Amino acid sequence: MGVLLYSTAGADSQETLYLRVAGMPGKRTKTNTMRIMLPILAAVIVLTSILLIWVCKFRGREINLENRTTIFHGGFTSGGLGEEKTSNDSELPFLKFQDILVATDNFSNVFMIGQGGFGKVYKGTLEGGQEVAIKRLSRDSDQGTQEFRNEVVLIAKLQHRNLVRLLGCCIDGDEKLLIYEYLPNKSLDAIIFNCARNAPLDWATRFKIIKGVARGLLYLHHDSRLTIIHRDLKASNVLLDAEMRPKIADFGMARIFGDNQENANTKRVVGTYGYMAPEYAMEGIFSVKSDVYSFGVLLLEIVSGIKISSVDRIPGMEPLDGWKRGRSGRQVYCGYLLTRRSFTLHPHGAFVCAGKP
Repeated sequence: MGVLLYSTAGADSQETLYLRVAGMPGKRTKTNTMRIMLPILAAVIVLTSILLIWVCKFRGREINLENRTTIFHGGFTSGGLGEEKTSNDSELPFLKFQDILVATDNFSNVFMIGQGGFGKVYKGTLEGGQEVAIKRLSRDSDQGTQEFRNEVVLIAKLQHRNLVRLLGCCIDGDEKLLIYEYLPNKSLDAIIFNCARNAPLDWATRFKIIKGVARGLLYLHHDSRLTIIHRDLKASNVLLDAEMRPKIADFGMARIFGDNQENANTKRVVGTYGYMAPEYAMEGIFSVKSDVYSFGVLLLEIVSGIKISSVDRIPGMEPLDGWKRGRSGRQVYCGYLLTRRSFTLHPHGAFVCAGKP
């Protein structure tokens, strides 16, 4: 506002001069600025406080889960699994331990459906009605910890209709749990070695199981982006869904081979002796072919219904008498080829047995 100048004449003919000027500009500008800045400053303080609270909360959660999440970002090497390399697509959903307690009725024996060297398996029902199989690994076993690492890092990468699906995992203190799809017909050994079953498996179903296991192995050995050696293929590690479709399970002892790697050697032999190739059992040498040998033993057991892998054989019966007296044919011949003394003599068994009869 500019200067306003005006005058008036009084009764005594004297002229009075009035001068009107604008207010002090600095004071008014400062007042207006404060009116604008105060709300902005308040908003900034509020937003900053919210951001700091969120960051602190997130960082606290990240620190609490640091030891848990590293195993889900494992890299793949020929020496083993779970190396410290980032691999975001190997992550799995976490389940709360409390939800698992509810699903299994606090790990009630009523819901226990299996037991192995590294823990027990329970049937559970999650919120929403989904049925799952929950493997509770032994808290006192270092091998159980390694199995957990292997399963989480490896199975999350594999997708095949003849491999069991891993749905999630849980870590709570010393508790380590793996959550799988539930397969109602349980394991193959409970069916083929169960003399009390009312109806034995027909030959079409047996051959369907043989082909399914062979296709699963073919995927592990040749068709997946990783060359994977299972190292513990046996009847109890083949699960059956509602349609009797087989799915290979339990990858706790699995190993990954490099692109040009043909075999490996270990001083610590793991697995089930009746299914082990001689070179692996005696010298610790294993490869794709050692899985094929195990498959040959499994094939003979499926055909014969006799636990050929067991050291407790029927008195007076030769190891392969069961299938000799039972059913001969291409499956039996395939099983014989795959169980020859040296696994170097059967390099591509999965290809042979996945074909048509």
